[in-house]
Amino acid sequence: MRRPTAKTAAGCLVLAAVVLIAVELLAMRSPPRIADPCVPRATFSGHGLDAVVQRVVLDGLDGAACRLGTSREQLVLSIAGDTSMHVPASDARVAAAVRAGVVRALDEAAARGDVPGFAVPFLRRLVEQVPIDKLVRGGFSLSSLF
Repeated sequence: MRRPTAKTAAGCLVLAAVVLIAVELLAMRSPPRIADPCVPRATFSGHGLDAVVQRVVLDGLDGAACRLGTSREQLVLSIAGDTSMHVPASDARVAAAVRAGVVRALDEAAARGDVPGFAVPFLRRLVEQVPIDKLVRGGFSLSSLF
């Protein structure tokens, strides 16, 4: 039985590198698939408060994006100030859509038992008061509510 030589091993490594580069180049040709926000998605998995908050926010953004006729990703980038991703709607309309989407998602979370009923009125008020653009940009604090 013949042992592979260093030249054979190097040749295999070069061939593997060429195949890997070709696969990556082909993958770059097709743009990522952006999900339709109007079509229900699989619920964000996880347990605890963090998972509940993520489910409500993601579902709320999907609802807002559907209402505005855009993708969830474009909506978030637009709110965050990316001018190349501007959503063709007024700031007031975007804020109203986000608020309505999050309120709907909050109601659905309460119906699933993710959010206790006694907390829903407080959380609704919070959603109504939060400055949406500041929240997305990370400039939100509880003091801005009062």
